Amino acid sequence: MSMDNELQKHYALLLGIGSPWEVKAVELKLQEKKVDIELGWQWGAAAKCPKCGREYSIHDSAAERMWRHLDTMQFETLVRARVPRSECLEHGVKTMAVPWAATLGRFTLHFERFAIEVLLACASVSQACELLGIGWESAHEIMRRAVERGLERRQLDQLKHLGMDEKSFKRGQSYIMLLTDLEQARVVEVVEDRTEEAAGKLWESLSPDQKQAVEAVAVDMWEPFIQTVKQQVPAADVVHDKFHVSKYLNEAVDKVRRAEHKQLLAEGDETLKGTRQLWLYNPQNLRPEQVSAFAVLKELNLKVARAWAAKELFTQFWEYQEEGWARRFFKNWFGWVSRSCLKPLVEVAQMLRRHLENLLTYLKHRITNAVTEGLNSKIQSIKSAARGFRNFENYRTRILFFCGKLDLYPL
Repeated sequence: MSMDNELQKHYALLLGIGSPWEVKAVELKLQEKKVDIELGWQWGAAAKCPKCGREYSIHDSAAERMWRHLDTMQFETLVRARVPRSECLEHGVKTMAVPWAATLGRFTLHFERFAIEVLLACASVSQACELLGIGWESAHEIMRRAVERGLERRQLDQLKHLGMDEKSFKRGQSYIMLLTDLEQARVVEVVEDRTEEAAGKLWESLSPDQKQAVEAVAVDMWEPFIQTVKQQVPAADVVHDKFHVSKYLNEAVDKVRRAEHKQLLAEGDETLKGTRQLWLYNPQNLRPEQVSAFAVLKELNLKVARAWAAKELFTQFWEYQEEGWARRFFKNWFGWVSRSCLKPLVEVAQMLRRHLENLLTYLKHRITNAVTEGLNSKIQSIKSAARGFRNFENYRTRILFFCGKLDLYPL
C-alpha cells in the first residue's frame, strides 16, 4: 500500500468514517500551515434521506462545504466534501446527514467535543477562542448546539427541592430569574424579566409529573414568587430562605446604624465612624483587633447594638427541631423587637410575622438558596468575563452551558 493510501486510511480512522464515504485526498499546505482533507462518496452507493432514513438513488450533490477539524501537529485541519442529496418519495430532495459533523455545523464533531472541553476549562470564552483559533460567534454557536443537545438529553425526574431567585441582567431595572435544582446544584431554567408571568415561564420546562414530584421550593418573600409556586406546584411547600432573611435583618441593622451615626456626628461624637463591617460581618471573620473593638462597642448603650443583638438572636430560630418551640421563640423575639422602637427592625419583624408559616417549613425540609447564591456568583463571573450581555438568549445559553450540568458533548 502506498504512503498516500496509508495517509488516507489514517485520516478516515481519525474522522470515524467508513464506506461509502472515503478520503479521496490529503493535501499539506506548508505555507498556509493547513492540512486539507477531501472526502468523497463512493460511486453507485445509495443516499439516505435525513428525515426518514430510507435509501434512495442520488439526485445530485450539494455545493462543496468545509468543516474545521482538530489541528494536525499545530496545522489547521480542514475537511471538505460535496454531500449527496437523496430524492425521497415522501420528503423530496434532501441533503444527507454526514457522520463527522452536526447538520449545518461548521466544525467536525471531534473539534466540537474538544472545543467544549476547552471552553469549560478556560477562565473566559475569549481565552478559549484564542486557544482554539476561532471567533466569538463560532464559540457561541458551539455552545448553543451543546446546550440544545444537553436539554434534549436531560433527565428531570428526581427533582425534589428547587430554588427560585433573581439576578440583574443589564443596567437599570433589568432582571433574569432562575429555577435551580438544590440537590444537584444546577440551573434548570432561565427567563428574562422579573414579573409573575415570567416566574410562571420558569416552570414550563417541567412536565406535570415532574412538578408533582417537587416537595419544596426555597424562595424570597416576594409575593409573585410565592403565588407562582402555589399555582405551579400546589403540593409543594414554600420555604423562605434564611439567607434572604439574614439579608433583610442586616439591612435593618445598617439603617439603624446610619441614623444613629448621623445623630451622634451632629453632637460631635464619632463612636460609630468606620464600624459598618463590625455590625454586618460574621463575627468569625473579624480580625483579632476588630473583635476587641467590637466587644467594647457592644457594651455601649447604642441603638445599633440592640439591633445587632436582635439579628444575632434570630439565628436560633433555624436551629429548632419542633415547630411548637420555634413558634414560641418567634413570639418572644417579635415582642422584644416590637418594644425596641427601632423602626427598621420592627418593619422586618412584621414582614417575618406575615410569612411565619413559610419560615416554619424550613424546619421540615432544611433547604436554603445557598446553592442558588453559589450559582449566582458563577453567573456573575460569566457576565463579568463577557463584559455584559446585550442579548438575553446568549446570556441564557452561557448560563446553561456553564451551570446547567448538561451532557454537552456530541455522541
